[in-house]
Amino acid sequence: MTMGWRAPATGLRHAPARRSVLFQSPQRPAGPSVTGSADGGAAAGPGRRQVRLIFSALMLGMLLAALDQTIVATALPTITGDLHGLNHIGWVVTAYLLAVAVVMPAYGKAGDLFGRKPVFQFAIVLFLAGSAASGLAHSMDQLIAFRAVQGGGAGGLIIGAQAIIGDVVSPRERGRYQGLIGAVFGLASVIGPLLGGLATVALGWRANWWTLVPLSLVCLVAISRQVPPAIGGEDDPAAERRPVLNQVVLAATVIAALTFAVMIGAFYLAEQYLQKSAGFSALGASSVLVLVALLVGAAAPLSGSLADRSGERLPAVAGFLLTAAGLAVLAIPGLSLHSVVTVLPLIPVGLGLGMLFVPASRAALNANASASHGRTSSILSMGRLLGAAAGAAFAGIALSGGPTANKVHTTVLVAAGLCLVVGVPAALRLSPPARRLTDPVTSA
Repeated sequence: MTMGWRAPATGLRHAPARRSVLFQSPQRPAGPSVTGSADGGAAAGPGRRQVRLIFSALMLGMLLAALDQTIVATALPTITGDLHGLNHIGWVVTAYLLAVAVVMPAYGKAGDLFGRKPVFQFAIVLFLAGSAASGLAHSMDQLIAFRAVQGGGAGGLIIGAQAIIGDVVSPRERGRYQGLIGAVFGLASVIGPLLGGLATVALGWRANWWTLVPLSLVCLVAISRQVPPAIGGEDDPAAERRPVLNQVVLAATVIAALTFAVMIGAFYLAEQYLQKSAGFSALGASSVLVLVALLVGAAAPLSGSLADRSGERLPAVAGFLLTAAGLAVLAIPGLSLHSVVTVLPLIPVGLGLGMLFVPASRAALNANASASHGRTSSILSMGRLLGAAAGAAFAGIALSGGPTANKVHTTVLVAAGLCLVVGVPAALRLSPPARRLTDPVTSA
């Protein structure tokens, strides 16, 4: 039995469809509950308007986590000059990412057991405290420690938002909403460095964190008002022992990890080659990455809508094929990597990567009961983090000794091969195009 109006999705892909009260269309009144709570009836779920309000509050939380990862990079040179910590500058970023990775499984489990709203609120408060303290740091050691606190909150924002969306949005519509989250990360990749640079120049590097404090307060108020308390929280002991790493979740995690490995690795290659070999300025190299980020943000919502209509397999396969095609063109020996022509193969790369965000999340959440959405989201997010780390590490090793055109050609060829050999088979393990998802069902 589950608490409140959250409807679990046990047996989602195999059980006969029985409509949940939670996801009934507002145009027609909800009929009698097919499954009962303790009193023999199920509480009515949020209407479409409330779902949109909940989603807007969650989007603000995700924007906080996304912005924090992008605005800081611009301020790092100024920070090293002010706090005299050049030898430890890497830990400003590393401490944050390590904290995110460590806390994700804990947040996922806690949300499943105790309810998503209080856990998400705790994450916001922790993020707010870390942001305020980072803006007050007077040494590099203090800043690194406060960044770890901030990362401890950001991990909960990422996991909690995905899990709550899985609980309040019908499986038939999750792709569209998850696509908008992908667009938020794409937007943050574009405006984050710009905002960070403006804040650093106009107000000093500390403003990069202080500006997050009022945004965190707004997010906390929005979550407190819009998200119902009875989301998540499992009172069925069997749910705690139910495995979440099934075949679909495993395939989705592979897709998520490979997507971020290719994206982060490609960004690293572009930044290093364009600045150190092609003579681009930091701004010039970043402008190329802005194009890819914009394409990723544009493709994610389209991929979500396609997944809602046709299942996750089609956009996932198309995403890997597009990415592989663009990378294969960039791998052609002798092709200039710093001319206007280079922009053309970046278009399918950006669109392809954008199409891969939603299928993985949608397939994984739909493959498990909503009581397990926190743990499922933590597995996916951990896969993305590990993929990003692996992509950056592989790109760094590939360019050891200096970034040359030949090394870049070879590295992107390997990435294209991984998309075809690993990515496409994993995508084929997601739901087939002809399968129509049923709404979550409950066990009698």
